Amino acid sequence: MTENENALTLRRWLLALILVALTVVICYFWLDRPIVLFVHNHLPGNSRGLLEPATYIPNPLIIVGSIAFLVLGIRGLAVRTLSKMQTAILLCSVSVIIGETIKNELKFVFGRSWPESWHQNNPSFIRHGIYGFNWFHGGAAYQSFPSGHMTAICAAIAVLWIYYPRLRPIYLVTTLASLICLVGTNFHFLSDAAAGAFVGATIGLIVTTLFARLASNRS
Repeated sequence: MTENENALTLRRWLLALILVALTVVICYFWLDRPIVLFVHNHLPGNSRGLLEPATYIPNPLIIVGSIAFLVLGIRGLAVRTLSKMQTAILLCSVSVIIGETIKNELKFVFGRSWPESWHQNNPSFIRHGIYGFNWFHGGAAYQSFPSGHMTAICAAIAVLWIYYPRLRPIYLVTTLASLICLVGTNFHFLSDAAAGAFVGATIGLIVTTLFARLASNRS
């Protein structure tokens, strides 16, 4: 990428950051609680149960990403180059692994309680009326923001978005479906999912851009 292209990418990212920040603020004050109450009051458990399995799809991404990183990393030590697909898988793995670390740190910083109680009667909006951020609180009961599921999904999708642009409609549908499932089961507030998507996409963009720049310098 040229310097002008790099500058344009940075400006677009900063604009996206501002838009996501505004989205989170709007959701926090006007959308998160009404959506959670609607899901809780109007979607019966069996309806939410149909969506719940889809929320587990990102769970194996960390394990799969770690294995793929080791396998392709060792292969990269043995041969000079990786194929385009192998490179994309490797970068997806790196993005997902980095995303896992960063989202954990962000969860600690923001310390947001969950929409509903899922683990050992954790404090939640539905059961205890608790709502908001508890800065640097820590603990499993305060890890709603940002969504780790959306972070993992978008960290991988951001790489694929760049490497295989023809499949972008599929990526959009996958991202939207994941968001709907997480919000539609009250696993996350809408703002959690939006922030997680941005964090994941940012990591994928950084990893892909830096790799391309390093490859360009070597050539």
